[in-house]
Amino acid sequence: MNKMGFGFLRLPQTDSGSINKALLNQMVDAFLERGGVYFDTAYTYLDGQSETALRESLVKRHQRERFRIADKLPSWLVRSSRDCQRYFDEQRQRCGVDDFDVYLLHWLNQQNYEICERYDEFAFLRELKAQGKVGKIGFSYHDSAALLDEILTAHPEAEVVQLQLNYLDWDSAAIEGRKCYEVAVRHGKAVTVMEPVKGGTLVKLPKKAEELFRAHSSDSPARWALRFAQSLPKVDIVLSGMNRLEQVVENMADVEPLTGLEQAIVRQAARIIEEETAVACTGCRYCTAACPKGIPIPDFFAMYNAYRRDPGEDWKIQPIYQRMAAECARASDCIRCGQCENHCPQRLKIMSRLKEITGVFE
Repeated sequence: MNKMGFGFLRLPQTDSGSINKALLNQMVDAFLERGGVYFDTAYTYLDGQSETALRESLVKRHQRERFRIADKLPSWLVRSSRDCQRYFDEQRQRCGVDDFDVYLLHWLNQQNYEICERYDEFAFLRELKAQGKVGKIGFSYHDSAALLDEILTAHPEAEVVQLQLNYLDWDSAAIEGRKCYEVAVRHGKAVTVMEPVKGGTLVKLPKKAEELFRAHSSDSPARWALRFAQSLPKVDIVLSGMNRLEQVVENMADVEPLTGLEQAIVRQAARIIEEETAVACTGCRYCTAACPKGIPIPDFFAMYNAYRRDPGEDWKIQPIYQRMAAECARASDCIRCGQCENHCPQRLKIMSRLKEITGVFE
C-alpha cells in the first residue's frame, strides 16, 4: 500500500533561500521511479515559485502521461468572475501544461466560501470540466465539519475534498479531522490528505512520544504519521512536502495499514504531544503574509514551544528571539488587527499567544 503524493509547498532550498533545482530534479526522478504519479501545487505556494518549479523539474523533463498534476484556484483572491479565467490561464502558463488532472478551489472556509459563492467559482470549475481542461474538481478545506456538510450538499459536483488529516488533529475540537473525514465519506467524495505530519510537528516529537514509538517499531515518527493517514480507507492520496532525497526514498516504500495495537499507540502519542506543545503551528506562514507589522509569527511560536518543553533552555532561546526581533519585529509590535487569525488554517488564537510570548521573551 502506498498512496503518497508529492506536495510542492516545502521544497529543498539553497543557502541563499532559492529552490535547489538540482536536488529537486533528483527527488522528482526518484519519486517517479518508485511509482509516484501525483504532484500537488497551488498559485500562492512559495510566492508563485512552486508552479514554475514544477514546470522545470517535472513537466519539461518527463512525458505528460507519466504524472498527474493537481493545482488550485486562489479562491480568496478572486474579485470578479473574470479573475477565475485569468488565474487559470496564468497557472497553465506557469506549470507549462494545457490541462490539469485535478483542479481545486483553494482553502475554503466560511469567509472564502462566501467569496466563492459571490463569484460562482464552482460554476467555473464545472465549465472547465465540461471543456476537458481539467479532470476531477473539488476544493481544499479548513473549517468545521458542519460547514463542509453544507458545501457538499450545495455542490455535489465536487469530486475531491482535500483535508488536513493527521493523528494529532484527528479528535481536535478546532480542526475536527475525524468529523470532516466522516462528512466527506458520507457524501461519497475522494479524500486527499494534506499536512499528514502537521508541518513537521509529527517529525520532531517530545522525548516521551518518540520513545513510545521506538519501543514498538524501528519506523521513524514521520513514517508512523504517514501510515496513519494512509490507513484511512477512503483516502486516495496522502501529500508529503519533501525537501530531501532521503524523504522520498522513505516515503515511497511500501507500508502496511496500522494494526489495532498501533492505532492505540498513535492515540497515546497524540496525548503526549498535546500535553507538551503550547502552540500547534504548522509553519505554513499564511499569517506572516497577512501581518502588517511583519512579525515572524511561526518562528516565535517555534521558540515558545521549545521554551515550554524545557524552560531551562531559555538562555539559548532568548538571544535568538532578540536577534530575530531586531531584524523583523517584536511580538509586542502586534496591533491586534486580527489579519493573522483570519488567515490561519489551524484557527489558532495568535494574538493571545503573541501576548504570552511578549511576557516570556520581552
